[in-house]
Parts: sequence; structure tokens; C-alpha cells
Amino acid sequence: MSLVLLSAVACVAEAGEVELPKTLAWTAYNLGTTGYNQAVAIGKVLKDEYNVTLRVVPGKNDISRLVPLVKGRVQFSANGMATYFAQEGVFQFEHENWGPLKVRLVLSSNGDSNQSLAVAADTGITHPSELKGRRVPYVRGAPALNVAVEAFLACGNLGWEDVKRVDFPGYNSMWNGIVNGHVDAAFANTVSGPARKLEASPRGIKWLEIPHDDKGCIERLLKIAPYFTLHVATRGAGITAERPNVGVTYPYPLLIGLDSTDETLVYSMIQVIHKHYDAFKNADPGAIGWAMDRQPLSYVVPYHAGAVRYLKEIGVWSEANESNNQRLLERQRVLSDAWTRHKQNEFSSGDVFQLTWRSSRVAALEAAGFDPVWR
Repeated sequence: MSLVLLSAVACVAEAGEVELPKTLAWTAYNLGTTGYNQAVAIGKVLKDEYNVTLRVVPGKNDISRLVPLVKGRVQFSANGMATYFAQEGVFQFEHENWGPLKVRLVLSSNGDSNQSLAVAADTGITHPSELKGRRVPYVRGAPALNVAVEAFLACGNLGWEDVKRVDFPGYNSMWNGIVNGHVDAAFANTVSGPARKLEASPRGIKWLEIPHDDKGCIERLLKIAPYFTLHVATRGAGITAERPNVGVTYPYPLLIGLDSTDETLVYSMIQVIHKHYDAFKNADPGAIGWAMDRQPLSYVVPYHAGAVRYLKEIGVWSEANESNNQRLLERQRVLSDAWTRHKQNEFSSGDVFQLTWRSSRVAALEAAGFDPVWR
């Protein structure tokens, strides 16, 4: 799909093997978000160093960020953890017009913040187990938020049945809810604007701790959301280097393409980000996360062949990374084959299609020796 875009423009060769079209397009989060700002910062490098124009297309939700990628209207997406949901064909991607996508990772940002669950400081809560009986938010149509909250609950040996679930129509309303005393917790990146608002409010803010030596907690959390990684945040609302948050996080944004994305384009893109990291690392508080030594090279989404080629060349790609990547590629093949078989059947309604897909997905993954994660 991206080949159509590439054929429409002349390519320029710079710095050895870097080959890029005169114009690139990414989708990203909304204007003003750290994901959008980081994309713009990388765009400035592309313009300054290669005379390449990067058009950053803001998308208000996961679907609007991925549709242009799938349709071939952009070459990459600076996306969030919906990348993993898209790979798995779950939640918003179990609709018959979607299904599991063969997404590929190029590189990701792994900054000094955490993706974490905050509580109002006036609650006195410090650990997920203390959420029992408390008011916990559920954002309609936002599985990335809700799965994360569920994972934190699991860390504390809790489920939704153990808390008072309070539904909200969106992310901002959830954060307004905790500031205004309607709930006791909310999920976000520790450097987010809403977290600063809670910090400045009479309630104050406290990020829940996930002790890294609490193996049971971490095992339960990763069972629900395997894309989290252990991390110590030194930046965020109520956080300093002297008072860090020991917890978990996941990359944001993840720069992704598809299996069909041109290998030379991916190879060139990762090379540009790596070689010119110093030129944009201070442009946004999260931009420091693109450093090569911060990359989770054995992750839950496979790296693109073009990225692997470059990572091997610079000597950071190990046999263990390759083994993990091949296993992930096989997982995607299993999911794709299961989806193809599933769509050959007839269903009385869209609801039946989705429900039976969930069962088909689990059966196919288990038969191939994979953990379905969601049942």
C-alpha cells in the first residue's frame, strides 16, 4: 500500500543508504499531545537534514490513526498501545471490517515517565490492593485505558467486581471526575496535562507503586496487559528524581508500519531517528525516549524487516531478539489464518460474528501454543 505513495514522488539519497521520498506522512495523536510534538520534532530533522517534508496527520482515536495507514494514505503511524490490540484482532478490531493486522514496529519512545494509575492523594492509597471498595473509572470505548486499569487491579488481586465502577464518556471527563471527587483513581502518563491539574488541586496526586520485587503482582498485571514493562519514572506530576515512581510503563508513541511497508523506507526511517537523535531529543519531554539504548528489542509486537536490518548492522540485535521476533511473526500468521477461516462462515449478525471470533481466536492461538491473553 505504501508503495503507491513511494512511486508518486522522487526519492533522494542522503547519508549513504538513507533513501526517502520528498514527502512523508504519519498519523499521530491530537495536536498538542506529546506524541504529536515528538513527530513534529522528527519532522524538523527530516527537513533540515534531508529536505524531506513530514506531514503529521492528527487522529482523535485509534481507528482514525490506523485507517490511513491501512489505506496507504500515510507510510507510518506514531501510535499507542492499540497497536497491540490491532495485532490481536480484539476490542475495536474484532469488527468484520478489521480483524488482526500485521503491524510492524520501527522504533518507539521510552521516556522518563510511566504509564500509570494515579489516585487522589487524599485517599491515602499507595498500592493497587488498597483500591478494594473504591470508585474506579471505566471509560466507554477506550479499551487501552480500561485494560490498563484492570491490570493494576489484578496486581492487587482485585477485579472490577471488587470496586465501584464509575463510567465516563472520555479520557478528559475521567480526569475531571477525579479532580471533582467523583472517582478515586485515573490512568495516564505521569507527565500528562490532566495529571498536573490533579496535582495542583486540593486533592493532590499519588501514583500507585508497583514494587519490582513483587513477583506475584507483576505476573498478574502482565497476564492482563503483557505490553507493560518494569520502569522507574523520574518525571511527572508529583514525581522527581529524588521521589521517583517505581512502577510500570509501555512505549509511547510506537512508530509502526505494516508488513507491506517498503523495507528500504523503514531502514531509512530508523536510521534517521537513530543518527539524528541528539538534534531532537530535547524538543519534547518525551523525545529522550527514542534513544537506542532505551528500546525494548524483545517486545510484544514484531519489528519490521527493515528495522531488523539496521539493528543488526549497528550490532544491537541479538539471537534472543531474533527468536522473539520470529515467534511474534508466527503468532501473527496464526491470527491471520484464523481470521480468514472465520470470515468464510455466515453469521446472523455482527454481534454473533464478534462473539464467535473471540472463541475462534482463542482456539487457534492455544492450538499453536500461544497464550491468547484475552478470552
